[in-house]
Amino acid sequence: MNYFEPLEIKRRRQRFVPDASRVITRFFGPGGRKRQKRIIQRVISLPDEKSHEILQAVLRDFSDRHQDLENMLLRHFKKIEDLTGNSEHLTREQKLLIGAFFTKEYSIESVAFFNPSIVPHPNQEGLTEGFLRVVFSFRAVGEGHISSLTFRSGVLDKKNNLMLGPVSPFLETPEAVLNPTYEKDVFLMILRDALECDDIIYQIFDALPDTFQFYELKERIEAFMADQVSTSERRETIEMIFWVARSNFVQSFRPQSRLSERVIFPTGRNESNGIEDARFVQFVDDNGDRLYYATYTAYNARNTLPMLLETRDFLKFKVLTLNGKAVRDKGMALFPRKIDGKYAMISRQDGENLFLMYSDYIHFWDKMQKFETPGQPWEFVQIGNCGSPLETEKGWLLLTHGVGAMRKYCIGALLLDLEDPSKIIGKLKEPLIMPNEYEREGYVPNVVYSCGALIHNGSVVIPYALSDTTSGIATVELKNLLDRLLQS
Repeated sequence: MNYFEPLEIKRRRQRFVPDASRVITRFFGPGGRKRQKRIIQRVISLPDEKSHEILQAVLRDFSDRHQDLENMLLRHFKKIEDLTGNSEHLTREQKLLIGAFFTKEYSIESVAFFNPSIVPHPNQEGLTEGFLRVVFSFRAVGEGHISSLTFRSGVLDKKNNLMLGPVSPFLETPEAVLNPTYEKDVFLMILRDALECDDIIYQIFDALPDTFQFYELKERIEAFMADQVSTSERRETIEMIFWVARSNFVQSFRPQSRLSERVIFPTGRNESNGIEDARFVQFVDDNGDRLYYATYTAYNARNTLPMLLETRDFLKFKVLTLNGKAVRDKGMALFPRKIDGKYAMISRQDGENLFLMYSDYIHFWDKMQKFETPGQPWEFVQIGNCGSPLETEKGWLLLTHGVGAMRKYCIGALLLDLEDPSKIIGKLKEPLIMPNEYEREGYVPNVVYSCGALIHNGSVVIPYALSDTTSGIATVELKNLLDRLLQS
């Protein structure tokens, strides 16, 4: 039996820790509409002087915690404006104060800040040769165990020392684009996957152009229903059409916002309890164009649904459903380019084994093949990926996670054939990273986990979570790791 010296893993000094002072505003709607209407009437009944006094106290106490507090208050006022009776008679101060009574702060990372991924930053200007600007994504968890997605930036030097960018004390959530543009053929493919395509769908969509906006879809549905008798079948079909439309949308941040200020907080019903474990990858298409995708898990406290983010600049994000028979479970990770003309993805269909998937369309995944099962004691419970595969001249380097005795999570590695990634040409028998005595304590003990690494200056840079609470960074020499994989 061959004996190998342990690979040298360098744990870097940086730690990403939760900061409870970083807060966003959320709509606060106590009770039902009757109670909310009573609250509004109490505010309206205040004398102008008292109303002014309370509002000034709110602005004084909270303006240094939010960059655009007044607009946030007005945004929340808009959500219950119909309960005011006639808002035209309300002053701006009254609207702001009503908004304040329907606003609360939410600390997005008061519980944990973990499961990071790393990709090259879209802007590499002004750097010395050998330096790389990077973007980190993190899963932030706050009250009620709601997960959101947030970001950091930094620069790796020639020795892979990390210089972190400044972290703003402020946070902001994106504005949803009310009328995103949809492609009719893609929309219909999603509907066919979700239900049997019937005459109702064709009658609605035949009258729509090849690309259409939400308001056009809504107008077409209203016109169709005006001429039809309402039946349970028609109502079910219309509900599904609206579900597809509202699950595929665009979110945009203000251009002047800093990367560390941007947080993608759950908005849709599918993700009401969290956006979990985004695996970002810089994808290069057939024309050499670069963009970023992230697969993530939407969670609504009952079910999980794999979703996809698409962005070019981390300012504007398309939120897309993943569809098809192979869209199951958690932990889907996209390859950084097409293989033999097809998109490729690593997944875990059954919560236990690794699968390889191919598709002609990034939104649709119907075929999968199992290519790896738990083989070592440290992964007997389950295996999964730790982010997208990394392309090397020797093969696709896939970081994995394995779960063993006492639910201990470790990070391992596979080497896959470049032309046929279903072929495993190397596998570490022992974990690459396992939780040490300083990393095993946290919200979920004995866990190390990553959602994506990158290769820089001959090393694999691995951001990883420590017991679902904080995050750190480790590096390993690429040549040494590949040599060990090929000898295994």
